[in-house]
Amino acid sequence: MTDGKTPEKWLLVELPIMEYAEARELQQDLVAAKAEERIDDDVVLCLEHPRIFTIGRRGGRENLNVVDEFLGREGIPVVDVERGGDITYHGPGQLVLYPIVHLERAGLGIGEFITALEEVMLGAAFALGVSAERNSLNRGIWIGDNKLGNIGICVRRGIAFHGLSLNVNVALEPFEWINPC
Repeated sequence: MTDGKTPEKWLLVELPIMEYAEARELQQDLVAAKAEERIDDDVVLCLEHPRIFTIGRRGGRENLNVVDEFLGREGIPVVDVERGGDITYHGPGQLVLYPIVHLERAGLGIGEFITALEEVMLGAAFALGVSAERNSLNRGIWIGDNKLGNIGICVRRGIAFHGLSLNVNVALEPFEWINPC
C-alpha cells in the first residue's frame, strides 16, 4: 500500500521447479529492474527448488551436522546467500515465495514486511486445516517446537527480495542434518 488506501499491483509469477542459482539470479535482475524503474509493479515468484541448503548472513557451516562428502553423495549443494538468517533446507514439496517489493512505496518497514510474510504463511496453513503460530523468539511459523515456515530476506536499494518457504509436503530427513534457523 502506498497511501494506506490504494493497493499496489503485484504480479504473481508461478514457475516450475527451478535451480536455486537461477531463481536467485532472476530475483537480482528484478531488483535491478525495479531500482532502475524499468518495472513499477512488485513481483512475487512462486516455485519449488531441487534439494539445497542455503546459509544466510547470520549463519555458518557449524550448523550443518553432516560432512561435505555425505552431501556430495546425496547431491545436495550448500550455498552462502545474502538473505538474513542462518542455514535452511529447500526441496521439492516446499512452497517458496520470493516477493520483490519496494518497501517504502508499499508503506512497509522491514519488521512489518516480515510480519506480513508470516501472516501469509499462517493464512495458508489455516486454509489447509493446520494450526500454526508465531514464536516470540524466532521468526517464521511453528507447530509446537517444529518450524513449518521460514523467512529470510535481503533489502537492496530499498527493495526486499528472498522471502519465505513453507513446508507443505517436503521430505523432513534433510532438516535432521542441520540446526535450522
